Amino acid sequence: MSKKKSSRFVLLIFLVILGVGGFFVYIKFFKGIKLNKNYTFIFVETGDDMADVVETINAEGIVNDKDLESFKWLAQKMDLDKNIHPGKYRITNGMTTRQIINLIKYDKQEKVKLTFNSQIHDLEEFISYIDDKLEMNEGEIEEYLSDEKKLSDDFGLDPDNAFALIVPGVYEVSWAIKTDELFDQLKKKYKDVWNSDRVAKAKKMGYSVPEVITLASIVQSESGIESEQQKIAGVYINRLNKNMLLQADPTLKFANKKWDAQRVWDSDKETNSPYNTYKYKGLPPGPICLAGVRAIDATLNYSKHRYLFFCAKCELNGYSDFSETYEQHKKYADAYQKAMDKKGVK
Repeated sequence: MSKKKSSRFVLLIFLVILGVGGFFVYIKFFKGIKLNKNYTFIFVETGDDMADVVETINAEGIVNDKDLESFKWLAQKMDLDKNIHPGKYRITNGMTTRQIINLIKYDKQEKVKLTFNSQIHDLEEFISYIDDKLEMNEGEIEEYLSDEKKLSDDFGLDPDNAFALIVPGVYEVSWAIKTDELFDQLKKKYKDVWNSDRVAKAKKMGYSVPEVITLASIVQSESGIESEQQKIAGVYINRLNKNMLLQADPTLKFANKKWDAQRVWDSDKETNSPYNTYKYKGLPPGPICLAGVRAIDATLNYSKHRYLFFCAKCELNGYSDFSETYEQHKKYADAYQKAMDKKGVK
């Protein structure tokens, strides 16, 4: 074989080896993964090392046992062990090994949406909801919510009215967010709502911010109509000024944990709870729901009138009849009860 032909043969062998090697690299590192669904999630926990990440990837069936060593090799070459960011990551069908590693290396995590609304009735449900949605556990949240100094410094609240710190809405956070970081976000929203203007209005009313939030939560539970909320807030302010029992039915639902009850009964009034405003004068210790900005503003801008009573109209249209005397109120209440009986509401 001539020297020229020999060189060509060696080059051909080299190209074949290179091609085979390139194909191997493609198969191992650049060919897309195959999931039996469009996407899945993995959760990298705080403190996880490379072995933990690999175990998670394998446990979710993203990389099979046969390709696991290749995954570990590439992850090591890409310095993943030095750049592991805890969080929730979306792995989509067809994603390459390199893309999966880059997700974690460059912290391209999926944010978790926390929705705080009327479905969260009290602090116990709030704690359970957070525990279910995020990495942090119930103990960490309970510790924060029982820390009098933190609550006072951050929100001007205490453990009894800590439910007031939650402003309803949607919050997007890291799955691995720390407890203090989560409450920093809540504090920012709380401070946005309780700006100098609203704080001044509360002070002018003669009530603290937590007291206004508590009253607003009752008002919101009574009606979702803004004009009605202002009038209802006025009724409760009048009763408080006269040292009368509030006798707010929504507080009985809260005290008895009958969240979806459409009616309250005399038996509900017997419960021995500080939230039973048929037994105890003044405002309850804290909010009975997550009070929204609209209800807060309706309470701060309550209607000034002489009404001491109100009752839902017998037409059951969301509006109420207001009265200055119990005699007149009794007539409205009787008509309402008959309407509820006729409708079959128990």
